[in-house]
Amino acid sequence: MEHLEDLMFCEYPDVVDIKDMMKMLSVGRNTALNLLKTSRIRGVVVGNRYRIPKINVIRFLLGDKKAS
Repeated sequence: MEHLEDLMFCEYPDVVDIKDMMKMLSVGRNTALNLLKTSRIRGVVVGNRYRIPKINVIRFLLGDKKAS
């Protein structure tokens, strides 16, 4: 059986941007930025844009402490 992480958000690439994360979580930009700035979801800034590993969004939703 596949891992749950392999089934969730399979239509998204492995690394998403903030707009994708907003769609995945059904949240607005301010909430998404707050999640990133407080490291509740870990992402990196490349240039002037966030890049977020999809697995970190999934772990956040599952309540996994590895997401931060």
